[in-house]
Amino acid sequence: MNKPFSIKALHQKVEQAINALSLTKKPQELYGPIRYSLAMGGKRIRPIMLLASCNLFDENIDVAVNAAVGIEIFHNFTLLHDDIMDNAPLRRGNPTVHSKWNNNIAMLSGDTMFVKASELMTQCDDNKLREVLEVYHKTAIEVCEGQQLDMNFETTDNVSIPQYIQMITLKTAVLVAASLKIGAILGGALPEDAENMYLFGKNLGIAFQLQDDILDVYGSPDKFGKQIGGDIILNKKTYLLLKAFQIADRYKKEELANWIFAPQFDAIEKVQAVTEIYNYLNIRELAKKEFEKYYALAFSHFDKVPVNEERKIEILSISRSLLGREE
Repeated sequence: MNKPFSIKALHQKVEQAINALSLTKKPQELYGPIRYSLAMGGKRIRPIMLLASCNLFDENIDVAVNAAVGIEIFHNFTLLHDDIMDNAPLRRGNPTVHSKWNNNIAMLSGDTMFVKASELMTQCDDNKLREVLEVYHKTAIEVCEGQQLDMNFETTDNVSIPQYIQMITLKTAVLVAASLKIGAILGGALPEDAENMYLFGKNLGIAFQLQDDILDVYGSPDKFGKQIGGDIILNKKTYLLLKAFQIADRYKKEELANWIFAPQFDAIEKVQAVTEIYNYLNIRELAKKEFEKYYALAFSHFDKVPVNEERKIEILSISRSLLGREE
């Protein structure tokens, strides 16, 4: 077989396919926000992973391009609706769709994106259609379940770490997992190999979110690309916060709770105080161990896929870029 496609080549394939979509129809208020959302860019991690997974088993990745674009549109649809629910003003440094237009237009454009994503998922070989759609539809429902759990956690005090892992699995990890499994299916992988690609992606996605939790507190603002301490300011139920409440003695729990439930506070002072509690409890190292557990589990499944190591290079590179953000 020829050498696998490079990440750059896969990215170009995705961009070309997105640019070729027919999104110039009327009414402009419906399709303009869709074009705007997709033009914001992003790393296109999920569609690239889908194509790279297909390329593990087949040189002809054209059979998976429609599904790859479908996954990317679905991902952007979830972001558009998340932004409405969070009333977020910015996405990737640009005004969100609902703030640039309005909530009603954003919801309707998002609904259209979901339908377009589903339409693209059907454009694959008939003999693989049912299997692909089963993965896609199951994942679409799970992502919604994860978002609902995340919203539930905002008003729930007693969230356990297993519940948190379940939430990030559904909200974040299963879409990475589905991308890899659908790519494998379209590439002609055996069922057990496609399932190992799914488990690789699921555990990689969990590891990614755990790393995100760590970087929110301990990352470099320039390299992380987000406000440091944002989760602390918003009282988000992260692995770090839940672990701190789990292992702290009564006095540290009271100190932490006072900051979490304070109706008024100085943001800088709060981030510093909560971080000091984390440092006292060694939370950073405990979170890293949890990250390393899921990272190792991910690659234990990837190692089971009986493909020449040369063909795995690009997926390994994508995984490193996904998890390669520095502190």
